[in-house]
Amino acid sequence: MTHEMPLVLFTIAAGLSAGSFITLGLIHIFGARVPQKVMDRVTDPALYATGPLLVIGLAASMFHLGTPLRAVNAIRHFPDSALSVEIFTGIAFLGCGALFALLQWFKWGGHRLRQVVAVVTALVGVALVYSISRVYSLSTVPAWSTFHTPLRFFITALLTGGLAVGAALVINLYVRGRRNLEVTDRENGLVRRSLEGIALGSIVLMGLKFIGLPAYIGFLGTHEDPAAQASLQILTEQYGFWSGAQNVLVFLAVVAMAVLLYLLARGKDIRIVMYLAIAAFVLGLVGEFIGRQLFYAAMVRTGM
Repeated sequence: MTHEMPLVLFTIAAGLSAGSFITLGLIHIFGARVPQKVMDRVTDPALYATGPLLVIGLAASMFHLGTPLRAVNAIRHFPDSALSVEIFTGIAFLGCGALFALLQWFKWGGHRLRQVVAVVTALVGVALVYSISRVYSLSTVPAWSTFHTPLRFFITALLTGGLAVGAALVINLYVRGRRNLEVTDRENGLVRRSLEGIALGSIVLMGLKFIGLPAYIGFLGTHEDPAAQASLQILTEQYGFWSGAQNVLVFLAVVAMAVLLYLLARGKDIRIVMYLAIAAFVLGLVGEFIGRQLFYAAMVRTGM
């Protein structure tokens, strides 16, 4: 189940970084009335962690391609090849994210310009997740030739990205408090509202995941191609334990976010809230990591 590890690392890291940027963009949009200095102090630390994740993912993907030269070769077929589109959007997302990080760090340009660059970067992130899913929407692999493929890639991106941002926001708040730096009521309020949105979003994503799962299993079970039956056997019998573990871990991640919201409402110690946010992120990430390994393990081509 680990033979496609470079691709697992790339797709998870790329999705996580794109999902993080989209989540931060939504925080900025819904917090439009929050003073810019407050918004920057709360969200900037999470922003600067997004780029390195994608760099790690792109580097990991090179191990699958063999050499960076093959990546250059692949991109030459843009836009006819799904792989070339994936590489192009990955590089574009990295470039846009780096540009926005530089503008934000040095406060170059006006606030409106930085907002435009942020929106463009988030849209490129959406395109990146979709382009990755297109690479695997192969008609010769029944387990992948379904709406469930783009759905699971977007769920992974938004779930892991949202949980990562939630953890980063609380860690930033905790560290600033430990350093005796001023944390205003507006900053506390912004973090609280952001965590509420992330928690609610996680619950919705988990619902979509669990609603889509029986439909996917049913699709494989009733498919006329023996390759689909073989994929179903891999997921439910050969790796049945890991399939169950993946869903349990994602469920526990969302439960942790729900408990976090309860503690926030009760005004509990920020350190406990931080531990829960980190636990939710780790559980969600490990669960989706296992899920991506299962995705590649279930690849059975028609006629094989």
